This record gives sequence, structure tokens and C-alpha cells, in this order.
Amino acid sequence: MPITKSAKKALRGSKTKRVFNIRRKTVMKDVVKDMEKLVKEGKKDEAAKLLPKAQQAIDKAAKRGVIKKNTATRKKSRLARSLAKAN
Repeated sequence: MPITKSAKKALRGSKTKRVFNIRRKTVMKDVVKDMEKLVKEGKKDEAAKLLPKAQQAIDKAAKRGVIKKNTATRKKSRLARSLAKAN
């Protein structure tokens, strides 16, 4: 447990940030899973509509440091490639 006043404040801040980061990561994972599921089922049109939302969620996670920039780029690339292959 923190002892100093500044350490207590830092703990409060990190708890708040943790909630936001977990929420961002969960949203990102859910959208990516939904899109991968649609691609597997062969519903290319629906998956194509979901691609911008997935990319946006990934970008937001990367912007806030939940995931690294290159990880975000790799995830977006793989999603786009899986959609293109699903002919």
C-alpha cells in the first residue's frame, strides 16, 4: 500500500486508467472476434462493413498505449488480408 500522499494519488489515477484501458481492449477484441467470425462464415459484405469499426477500435487502443503501434498495424493488416482472401 502507498504511504506518501503522492503515491496514494498515483494509485487512484492508475486504477481509473486501468478501467479505461480494459474497456478499450475489450471493445477492440470483441469487434475483431465478430469480424473474424463473419469472415469464417463467408459473410463478406457484413465483415466489410465491420472493418472500419475494427480499425477504429484498434487505432484508439494504440493511441492510448493499450497496444503498441506496430501491433495495431499488424492486426489491421491481418484483418484486411483475411477479408480479401474470403472470396
